[in-house]
Amino acid sequence: MNRRQVLLGAAGLSGLGACMPALAQPHQGAWPVRQVRIVIPFAAGGPQDIPARIIADRLGQRLDASFVVENRPGAGGGLGSQHVARSAPDGATLLFISASISILPVLRPSLNFDPVRDLDPLSIVVDLPAGLMVRLDSPHRSLDDLLAFARANPEKLNYGSGGVGSANHLTTELFASMADIKLTHIPYRGISQAVNAIYAGEIDLIFGSSIEVLQHVRQGRARLLGVTTEQRVAVVPDVPAIAEKVPGYAAPNFFSMFAPKGFPAPLRDRLVAELALLREDAQLKDRMDAAAGVIRLDGPGPLAARLPDEIGKWRRVVAQTGIRPE
Repeated sequence: MNRRQVLLGAAGLSGLGACMPALAQPHQGAWPVRQVRIVIPFAAGGPQDIPARIIADRLGQRLDASFVVENRPGAGGGLGSQHVARSAPDGATLLFISASISILPVLRPSLNFDPVRDLDPLSIVVDLPAGLMVRLDSPHRSLDDLLAFARANPEKLNYGSGGVGSANHLTTELFASMADIKLTHIPYRGISQAVNAIYAGEIDLIFGSSIEVLQHVRQGRARLLGVTTEQRVAVVPDVPAIAEKVPGYAAPNFFSMFAPKGFPAPLRDRLVAELALLREDAQLKDRMDAAAGVIRLDGPGPLAARLPDEIGKWRRVVAQTGIRPE
């Protein structure tokens, strides 16, 4: 091979590299700050901790920075969300939150916080169902049993939530409203505390993320009576969709990530590309598959489109139920 052929071959390889998809390219240098806080606005031990910590670990490896998950509970997710909204858009602070992000502007207007106005969407992380869980020794062995008892005994069943205004609070209130039953709400500082309350006999039921409730079902400690998606989910095919007994009911959960408003486009695009690479991360995929979750990580567009619809849905629920924050 002569020198001309070698040079032409090298040029061809260079051109091929330029045409490779963006997701196949290695990351370009270190993140502009050395430590990044991924804020979860709920108590530690909740279902969001699992995907958030996996993502933080992977981003830290790829972006040569320390990504740390920080739990900041309070006001149904409002305090931590507001903290991120007020942070500098320099890449040092991000938000990881459940569907509660769409409840905050409806239920807590005093926070003067609007996720559409005050945050930049990065991506939906995962779509996943919630489930209605009772203790294994509960007398309510099916959704029909629970509905029959609740209709005959208004307000005798207690349910727990991760706090007033949390996603599992409004998910339960929507269920009660559509099923024409009355339940008594006992809020806790996090869904993990509400789960403990189930076993302590303080409450009769909870609606929890599938990440949270399925592990208890698999351990043989609890029973799942229904899921909040429109259809049954494959990992628990014998568990009915609540819509089978309460027509029209649907309240799927989702986790998403945001940055403070004004997040620079180059940082946003870089972070979104890195997140997209994690769709096939083996650990994240295994954990979400086991929880009937569907990994998204498809960028800001779908999240920006979904958020106003979710806010409108919960605005209608709050108007119908008369829920008020503490």
